[in-house]
Amino acid sequence: MRRIADQAENEAPLFHTTMRLGCVQKAVRLAVGGMLAGFLFAGCSSSSTGKPVAGLSGDPIADGHRMMEAGKPEDRLLWGYRGAAAAMRRGQYSDAKRFLDEAVDRLNGMLGRDRTASKARSAFYRESKKTFYGEPYERAMAFYYRGILYWMDGEPDNARACFRSAQLADSDLKAESFSGDYVIMDYLDGLASLKLGADGADAFKRATARPRIAIPPAYDKEANVLFFVEFGMGPAKVAGGEYGELLQYRLGNSPVQSVRIRAGNYDVEAGPYDDLNFQATTRGGRAMDRILERKADVKRSTDAIGDAAIISGAVVGATSRDNEEAAFGLLAAGLVSKIFSAVTKPEADTRAWDNLPLFLTFAAIRLPEGRHSVSVEFLDAARKPVATFSKQLQITVPPAGRDKVVFVSDQSATPQNL
Repeated sequence: MRRIADQAENEAPLFHTTMRLGCVQKAVRLAVGGMLAGFLFAGCSSSSTGKPVAGLSGDPIADGHRMMEAGKPEDRLLWGYRGAAAAMRRGQYSDAKRFLDEAVDRLNGMLGRDRTASKARSAFYRESKKTFYGEPYERAMAFYYRGILYWMDGEPDNARACFRSAQLADSDLKAESFSGDYVIMDYLDGLASLKLGADGADAFKRATARPRIAIPPAYDKEANVLFFVEFGMGPAKVAGGEYGELLQYRLGNSPVQSVRIRAGNYDVEAGPYDDLNFQATTRGGRAMDRILERKADVKRSTDAIGDAAIISGAVVGATSRDNEEAAFGLLAAGLVSKIFSAVTKPEADTRAWDNLPLFLTFAAIRLPEGRHSVSVEFLDAARKPVATFSKQLQITVPPAGRDKVVFVSDQSATPQNL
């Protein structure tokens, strides 16, 4: 009995120290839980600045209009982009213009004027909460589609301005090594210049100096029927890295590799001039990537510091009653560091213009004024038609002095009367 009593007496200090440490740890856990809940609650209460929208139809055009009016303001252009591509393929060009006019206006004025873009630089602000403008390839496509519509309306001067803006949207204004490199944008810039009585030679030289897939043909100033053709499914955005801080891409694909256009005496085959997989993945380092990397570093460092401080505080508290204040100080510092880590938001923004094509191409022919039947065949790698994508069109060529612009996608509605 005496030995048992002596053992109990000897173990009592360790027992009380362990109890104190357990209380401290419990207090720390409660504090972390409470403070994180406060941060999360604050985030939830302000995460959605738009009104909830119910009853979306699944129609990208109708839903685009609805979400632009009633959805989150930061997603307004995203819905407009998606609606524009769908409208182009259905031949609903008035809807496409409505979507794209706002996009072009806002893209032209985007640099340095969006407050949420500066918020995204904060370690505690999710990039997906900033106003969506899209990656360079997405912004370039907004200008490209609007350029087609301007030319369709008999305004090649405005079309040329859009193609130039598309090339600029794909450029890094602060790093000349990341200049726009779309073949089709330069090619159309030169053709529009030629149609307007200017010299398109410089733009043509740029377009043919770096072809990666197909080489554009020499200009025919008298060609009056212009085919803007797209096919395939474009790239998708995914998050990578330890904290999802890296913007990565799942590459798009296409069973179609070229297109054949038959009209009158013409039988023209055209391969793609541009590939959106290439455009999405090869433009130099994004400034936002570096911001997100710094956020990830902050999260990683504060998490590690918090762990070290909490463990040190626990050890100090467990081994010495004289150092309780130091133990509490270390635990408190660890708590603060862990909270900073928890509320740091380095995740990449994976919102995407998700109905873009993979390939872009162009062809121009001469046809007399009046009605014409046109067939557009989308060809696989063996140059055989993919039957499900074939299009039959009826087009009306206007009088001399104005071009007939035809937009065709492998996703276009058919037949079309244009």
